[in-house]
Amino acid sequence: MVQLTLPQNSKITEGKTWQRPTGARRVTPFRIYRWNPDDNANPRMDTYFVDRDDCAPMVLDALIWIKNKIDPTLTFRRSCREGVCGSCAMNIDGTNTLACTKHMDDISGTVKIYPLPHMSVVKDLVPDMTNFYAQHAAIEPWLQTSSPTPQKEWRQSHEDRQKLDGLYECILCACCSTACPSYWWNSERFLGPAALLQADRWLRDSRDEATGHRLDNLEDPFRLYRCHTIMNCAKACPKNLNPAKAIAEIRRMMVERQM
Repeated sequence: MVQLTLPQNSKITEGKTWQRPTGARRVTPFRIYRWNPDDNANPRMDTYFVDRDDCAPMVLDALIWIKNKIDPTLTFRRSCREGVCGSCAMNIDGTNTLACTKHMDDISGTVKIYPLPHMSVVKDLVPDMTNFYAQHAAIEPWLQTSSPTPQKEWRQSHEDRQKLDGLYECILCACCSTACPSYWWNSERFLGPAALLQADRWLRDSRDEATGHRLDNLEDPFRLYRCHTIMNCAKACPKNLNPAKAIAEIRRMMVERQM
């Protein structure tokens, strides 16, 4: 029988249960993943109680409330609070999503929060995005042309502009990639749903003149073809985009240029 051994300090233990807010009438329990690389201890799950009458309705509001009023050591990323920047992506109630757009009323019972899965953790709810951003850079996400630069702008028809809908809206939150089993097992070589969605965005841009170069860059057994169309990416995307469809479109382009 196969025996699996967890890495040292990887087993999640029971953490601290913080005191309930005095006089609160509506309280929501939060179970939050905590890990500090400096104390050489196992990760733990701390329990907090949020006074809903003293807190705005979103999960991010609750995290800020906890940090400001209970535990200032709680660490997480956040910025815009409007579902635009992607900074507050985390696993909430078993689903990758944005804390700023997740309503507490949409969760039944205790709110359980973990960092994005299958990524190295910097601290608490902050994942290491270094590899993810490097993969985005690898698809060269900028306009590439060989024609003389126009005096004003590169023109594009309304029809060609509409072809970018469902692609440009990606906010690089990594919810899709960290929900993909293929990315979990091959994250060093498989570019993942987010980067490939962006690759399709530039392949479809009528102003770009580097289609052959871009397809050559993706022609690899791992970079593109590890996708098995599980569709976790489309389900997890907080912007309702469909990375699996974009990957299928890139594969179609690969076939067409060989015919």
